[in-house]
Amino acid sequence: MPSGGHGGRVRNTVSRVFNHILVVCTGNICRSPMAEALLRARLGRRVRQVASAGTGALVGFPADPLAVEVAAEHGLDLSAHRARQVALPLLSSADLILTLDQSHSDWLNRHYPQLRGRVHKLLRWCGNADVQDPYQRPRAAFVQAFTDIEAGVEDWLQRL
Repeated sequence: MPSGGHGGRVRNTVSRVFNHILVVCTGNICRSPMAEALLRARLGRRVRQVASAGTGALVGFPADPLAVEVAAEHGLDLSAHRARQVALPLLSSADLILTLDQSHSDWLNRHYPQLRGRVHKLLRWCGNADVQDPYQRPRAAFVQAFTDIEAGVEDWLQRL
């Protein structure tokens, strides 16, 4: 069997299927920007685009300062991030939509039923738990959210 074999072809096919990954949380200033940056860093060129948005976004706001700080400790730069609202064109272009908690999945499936099958929780492979929202909570909540996000990203990377 040639180098890379059948397994390499399967991985390449799967990567092409997921050209655009969208991460969704509520305000798009804490969890989803951290997840977006981490996915982008870990996936590199395996996908064309990684983006994030919120179901109730604080449109135009930068990432929360504690999210910026925690992400920076892991080599991720959120300084250019600006929150944006989930919208059909953004959703329609996504091959995979990763939500940070069940309420986001429910909201997307209720408002955009045509997306069923593309909407999955980030922690689907980690007991299907929610990443708790650290907004307006102590720094430790942001650290825990990042830890949970990192676990979810690592599990998804094994499947992409």
